[in-house]
Amino acid sequence: MSDVSFIERLLDGVEVEWRPLGDVVNMRAGQHISASNIMDEASKEHPYPCFGGNGIRGFVAKNSHDGKHLLIGRQGALCGNVQRTQGKFYATEHAVVVTPSDGINVDWAFHLLTLMNLNQYASKSAQPGLAVGIIQSLEIPIPCPNNPQKSLEIQAEIVRILDAFTAMTAELTAELNLRKQQYNYYRDQLLSFEEGEVEWKTLGDVLHMRAGQHISASKIMSNASDEHSYPCFGGNGIRGFVESKSHDGDHLLIGRQGALCGNVQRMKGQFYATEHAVVVTSSGEIDIDWAFHMLTVMNLNQYASQSAQPGLAVGKLQGLTIPVPSLAEQKRIANILDKFDALTNSITEGLPREIELRQKQYEYYRDLLLSFRNSVAEEIA
Repeated sequence: MSDVSFIERLLDGVEVEWRPLGDVVNMRAGQHISASNIMDEASKEHPYPCFGGNGIRGFVAKNSHDGKHLLIGRQGALCGNVQRTQGKFYATEHAVVVTPSDGINVDWAFHLLTLMNLNQYASKSAQPGLAVGIIQSLEIPIPCPNNPQKSLEIQAEIVRILDAFTAMTAELTAELNLRKQQYNYYRDQLLSFEEGEVEWKTLGDVLHMRAGQHISASKIMSNASDEHSYPCFGGNGIRGFVESKSHDGDHLLIGRQGALCGNVQRMKGQFYATEHAVVVTSSGEIDIDWAFHMLTVMNLNQYASQSAQPGLAVGKLQGLTIPVPSLAEQKRIANILDKFDALTNSITEGLPREIELRQKQYEYYRDLLLSFRNSVAEEIA
């Protein structure tokens, strides 16, 4: 039996009643606590996690709640986010603590509230916020309202299915974090050379560096077309598409303006680079992929000017020194690091791709399992 057939059987003929959240869960904002009472690390004196509107803020000496609850962020750009908590914790006034009634499975409520995208109900102001009263008035579906036991059984089965997907995603995310740690470790080991072990040269001696060319914003299109087929890159990534190219082949781009200046990315093929990017071309003595990993580990952002609009001077970059092993050794190291890079960063392969697919799978089944018809609302409409 397919998963869809099983779900159809699970929900077949199930009566649904739509009720305001305030009728089926208790909602109350947390309590204020002075920032001086919140520690960065847990200790014997401060063992309880303290949650604000966007997640954990630190650790405190006393708890405000105990047991299984949900927290809804109620202030800031991320207000409306929903997370599960279990055990003893402290909730500040920036979070709404949700405690379901006896007929509501707390994990069912988590998936349902996540699906509802509560952020859309936030006030449109400089400091977005969610009013508890507005959340309480929103209606949710209750399956089998006249049979509490059957209702909880259906809720629990839906939770089992959805939690299986979130568990897979969490497992893959944990593995991804481990692989990133391994990647950083091996990258640092492979790119570290002692004085005298290899020759050191300035970047200007082994790489050609030149800022890109200005282009009017009116000539940059949001989407590619037959007339505007070349990707156009600024200091922080792709800006759009243009009619003509400025470069062709294997190059690196270094962002040279803005908070993210110093970021390094590889470019292969035809593209246009604006004046906000430094185009790096190998002189032949340096493997371009090796140069990518070397420049990335150098954290070029640290050499940016400390001003309202941070910037990187090409001359300063050219004066930095790097180790230059043999070309064969460069290629060997680049090949090893490229495999780690694909595993940990590629959105078309490796773990990031797998995580994305699992998340889409979760969202598909969540929508399928939690999208009940509101017949009353349809009659009114």
